[in-house]
Amino acid sequence: MGFSDELRSRGAHVWDSEKEHPFVTGIGDGSLSLDRFRYYMRQDYVFLIDFCRAISLAVAKAPSLEDMSWFARLIDETLNTEMALHVGFCADFGITERELLDTSPSPTTWAYTRHMMNTAHAGSVGEVAAVILPCSWGYAEIGQKLYAQGLPRSQPLYARWIEMYNSPEFEELAIWLRGFIDRCAQTAGSADLASMERAFMISSQYEYMFWDAAWRMEDWPVSAAPAVSNCA
Repeated sequence: MGFSDELRSRGAHVWDSEKEHPFVTGIGDGSLSLDRFRYYMRQDYVFLIDFCRAISLAVAKAPSLEDMSWFARLIDETLNTEMALHVGFCADFGITERELLDTSPSPTTWAYTRHMMNTAHAGSVGEVAAVILPCSWGYAEIGQKLYAQGLPRSQPLYARWIEMYNSPEFEELAIWLRGFIDRCAQTAGSADLASMERAFMISSQYEYMFWDAAWRMEDWPVSAAPAVSNCA
């Protein structure tokens, strides 16, 4: 069993709870309210911008040209496929791309992206891979699980979402990322392995919190707090 499998096993209780969250099950059976899904799509768009920034630091820290190419492919898939889907979805809801860019991160989105960016800046390339793996691998698992249950006929928008995350291309990137972490772990010391595990586990917890924040349509507790823009 590789190190990525060990990480997945240690975080199983979090990942299992994520799959059973009412937001995720609501996508699967089509019962999720559209206002919650709109909220989620806007926050996820904001999240993915910093997700790509974190991956870009993995490109810079990667040990080989081949590894750089794979991380660059992950950025391309996110920027030009996943985020394009978000723009298309939101257009169906009457939300413009400008409105997406102007969306302020929720408290959970802000905390999660700071965790990723801080790890990506200060950590090793193994830590960068570990901090982004729960998102990449977790969505592939959720997409496969929901697709296997059957697409929700009552909500074709959710069916499109499920089909994207069930795609072989999306799974392939998650599989490569797991293999990269396994390679890093083979030469890592105990302190480096502990740092990778910490990055992975915190991101796993934030993945659950992200679904939960969308379910609650989380906002800052004090409405007068200064808005935090994702784009300078």
